[in-house]
Amino acid sequence: MMNSEKAIEVEGTITSVLPGTMFRVALANEHMVLAHISGKMRKRFIRLTIGDRVKMEMSPYDVAKARIVYRLG
Repeated sequence: MMNSEKAIEVEGTITSVLPGTMFRVALANEHMVLAHISGKMRKRFIRLTIGDRVKMEMSPYDVAKARIVYRLG
């Protein structure tokens, strides 16, 4: 598990929805990452669609993957 002090928090926009609750997200610097929903969002049945802005946590060791922790709108 990632510690909140080591995780990098970034914001992005969902560009495509993939099977298995995976999403392709574009960051502000045009970098594309593969992201999945965090457990709390999955438990509360938070729905995400194309165009939604999300807040994510990324590991400093693998910047190609992220975990979506919050939907901004």
